[in-house]
Amino acid sequence: MELAVLSLSFLFFLLLGLPVAFGIGLACIATFIVEGLPFETSIQMMTSGMNVFSFLAIPFFIFSGELMLHGGIADRIVNFARSLVGHWTGGLGLANVVACTLFGGVSGSPIADTSAMGGVMIPIMKKEGYSAAYAVNVTTHASLSGALMPTSHNMIIYAFAAQSASGMIDGHLIKGVSIGDLMFAGLIPVFWIMLCMLIAAYWQAVRHGYPKRDDGSTRVEVFPGWNAVLMAFISSLPGLAVVGIILICILKGVATATEAAAIAVAYSIFLTVFVYRTMTMDRFLKSLAKASKTTGIIMLLIGVSNMLRYQMAYLEIPDAIEHALYATTHTPWVMLLLINVIQVFLGIFLDMAAHILITTPLFLPLAIQMGVGPVQFGMMLLLNCALGLVHPPVGSVQFIGCAIGNVSIGEATKSAWPYYLAIFTAINIVTYVAVFSTWLPTLITGHIVL
Repeated sequence: MELAVLSLSFLFFLLLGLPVAFGIGLACIATFIVEGLPFETSIQMMTSGMNVFSFLAIPFFIFSGELMLHGGIADRIVNFARSLVGHWTGGLGLANVVACTLFGGVSGSPIADTSAMGGVMIPIMKKEGYSAAYAVNVTTHASLSGALMPTSHNMIIYAFAAQSASGMIDGHLIKGVSIGDLMFAGLIPVFWIMLCMLIAAYWQAVRHGYPKRDDGSTRVEVFPGWNAVLMAFISSLPGLAVVGIILICILKGVATATEAAAIAVAYSIFLTVFVYRTMTMDRFLKSLAKASKTTGIIMLLIGVSNMLRYQMAYLEIPDAIEHALYATTHTPWVMLLLINVIQVFLGIFLDMAAHILITTPLFLPLAIQMGVGPVQFGMMLLLNCALGLVHPPVGSVQFIGCAIGNVSIGEATKSAWPYYLAIFTAINIVTYVAVFSTWLPTLITGHIVL
């Protein structure tokens, strides 16, 4: 009875068009009432979910990304990427992939990445003879790499959701997950995302003859020379250095993830105000307002998701899902495939933060039993959740890209399958080849990372 109330009321509120956070919260409150539990318990669950010190990193990372977004960092990264690969067939598309990957490390947000790179690259690509759908799809899908970068606030959310994970893998005790391990773990999967996206973008450019002249022939840019590439790299290096600063601070024990995020904000202000001198008071206030709004939305999602986690534990939902999957198969690789399929399906309806908070306690214990550690599972989960940002009806990243490119969601989606395939390939690499997620953090930290 209680499970029916929880699930049906949540679906009802979503159909009414309520934001996911309000839908989750109201569904949980309705379930509390049916169960006869005190209303105060729901409020306690909500506030305790948000009252976590490590969550201070979230507003700092978001604010740092917004400062970089409005501080002119994107233009320098685009110039570097274009000088490096712009002379190849489909050069602007390939430059877009590289630029989105690099800026993803600066912003840590697929949405900010799409806003910045899309605002710069999509109009240029359309003008140079690329279709609007191609420009939008390359931008939005390449921007997903921001979810796995060290500046990603989604890693903080996952670390919180995975804090109760425990078990044994190959004789190693698993208890929670380190934020530092996650930050190092994302670097190699990001490389595979970029490689898969470069292949997809190149193949589409060759197939359609991009960029096209007015007479239908294909044109290619002239390589500017390695001196120009070096100068462009030097110009973009101060902005890209924020990734290194965060990783070095955590690795050397100089700062926690929260303190490293605060350092990133201070560095972003220094860089955009005193080095590049592109930050104005108007841009600063816009960055502050956007960061405050995004932080509020995420913290509300965290609070109501903690209520939902309480309800799921109370109703023994994780155990029921585990038994259902075990009844289907006992083969680890098939089990992981089913988890990925379920994650992709849930991404149709859930925003990324809610997706992480809801599904981590459901599937992480099962993954640990399959021999998949919380760091590897985190990369797998973050990629699956990020994929939900580029397909309707939630698809916030795809909506932003289509708005910039002035193209309909339907038209962009029809030609998006090569990029979906590229992301699926990256997901499967991370899912079935653990070394891509665990080798680098093990090498750098000196302890076994699973």
